[in-house]
Amino acid sequence: MKSIIAYFNKPILKLSLLFGLALGILVFLFFIGLYLMGIVPLGNNKIMDFGIHVILIAGACWYYRKKVGNGFLHLWEALTIGYVVNTIGALIAGWLIYFFVTYIDPAVFTSYLAEMKALMLEGKAELVKNIGEAEFMKMYNGVGSMERSEIIMDEVSKKTVMGIIPILVISLILRKQDYGVFHNKS
Repeated sequence: MKSIIAYFNKPILKLSLLFGLALGILVFLFFIGLYLMGIVPLGNNKIMDFGIHVILIAGACWYYRKKVGNGFLHLWEALTIGYVVNTIGALIAGWLIYFFVTYIDPAVFTSYLAEMKALMLEGKAELVKNIGEAEFMKMYNGVGSMERSEIIMDEVSKKTVMGIIPILVISLILRKQDYGVFHNKS
């Protein structure tokens, strides 16, 4: 048990988990804000929450570099921080949204499915031309049979794919290494 506690007692992991928790809560608050404004908070309207992801990932890398790394941040540290913050934030936000649409207001999920079906029917001609009638009907029926629990993995998978380039760019911008060890001082 002590080895498990020692493993999680690393500053890079503690900091990433803390920023990930904050990210998940902030994304959920964004979701609630959309809900309170009367906007369907799932789907295309929610995608703007990725800005919160980018800000907190950059903030976590900057904070680690300043406070833990004493002004230095290796690329692998920045990548690790970025992906852990992104993944933990998406997991927490996904679970909070799932609990909201399951226990507080299930109509949000129903509205989301209706909006998805309407968008698919609106672009049916283009979709049928590209993928065929049978595949369109399969996809259309799949939207109708979507479960609430799919929100969690949908959130994680979308944020993981969307986060690849921003995390890499943030890591490259904020990295700073001590190159003094490579210079011959004799």
